[in-house]
Amino acid sequence: MTNTLKIAFIGVDNPHGAGWRDLFANVEQEAELSAFVPHFDGSIASLEEKYSALPRHDTVSALIDHEQFEAAVVAVSNRHSAEIIEELAAAGKHILAEKPVAGRTSDAIRIRDAVNNAGVAFQSGYMWRYDDCANRLKRMIAEGRFGKLISIESVYATSDVNRRGPAHYLFDIEESYAGFFSWLSCHHIDLLQYISGQSVTGVTSRVGNFTETNVDVEDGGTAILDLESGAIATLIGGYWLPRWAGEVHWTIRGSKRWVHWDPGKPNTGGSLEIHGPQPQWYAMDEIYNAPEDTTPGYGKGPGVALLQDWFAMIRGEVAACRNTTESMLANVQIVDTILDASREGRRIELS
Repeated sequence: MTNTLKIAFIGVDNPHGAGWRDLFANVEQEAELSAFVPHFDGSIASLEEKYSALPRHDTVSALIDHEQFEAAVVAVSNRHSAEIIEELAAAGKHILAEKPVAGRTSDAIRIRDAVNNAGVAFQSGYMWRYDDCANRLKRMIAEGRFGKLISIESVYATSDVNRRGPAHYLFDIEESYAGFFSWLSCHHIDLLQYISGQSVTGVTSRVGNFTETNVDVEDGGTAILDLESGAIATLIGGYWLPRWAGEVHWTIRGSKRWVHWDPGKPNTGGSLEIHGPQPQWYAMDEIYNAPEDTTPGYGKGPGVALLQDWFAMIRGEVAACRNTTESMLANVQIVDTILDASREGRRIELS
């Protein structure tokens, strides 16, 4: 392996493809993109000119046969992720997989087994695990500053189906298997487990099409997740806003404090509005604003930290990334269970 990692990119026109490639400009001393497999019917509409002369191959097999590279970014539709990651892992290539990595539990198990058996470094695209405010909340819970954890509420509403168009592959059940909860709510499902340090033990949900534009996957809904401590988490959101926009916020409540988290507060890297005890006449109230992050690329500073964590695993400096095959599998299983619980109209327990 050379000092600079050579990394192939699979899935040029993924919705986050250009953002991922921009992110690599921050780590040029450690890694370089060296070859491409366009995927998405060969489309390269978003390919930057600086990469236009690099080798491109129609298949992953051809890429492996003809190029020298140590690792690959896999940014493909859910239908193809398992077979591509299996092929790369069997060839000994380290893997960074765009979330949700897989669209159904059976494929997630295939991916976990292929990566673990090959012993390659694995990272997934859940960048919020590297966010300043998210990690402060995680420490608050771990250190008992919330007291007994009572509830976690998250809202994630974003641009409606019409912004991309109903024909987009994200809304194609054959390509994606699921909709909003697989593509976007997966971030909050992952973060819920990471911040709380707990697994999900039960699911109740209602999902479906709530807007005027019907597609074969769910455009949103709500889910109530039971945590192992007895706390409850409520997720609500969907492709519901009639323009390119997003509404994201969290509230965490405990017996000793509650916190409102606004990840998108202007001119900050996120903000925590913290309310604590009032033992006498003076209450503990605080606002923590994370420094504004101007790092270019998808995920900004947390995205760079995610890449560097992956590089450290490739170099053998850490045993695992903050995202693992098991955390990836847990997320997919919860999404599957949310869809099943809504279809069956009942609470489903997770073992």
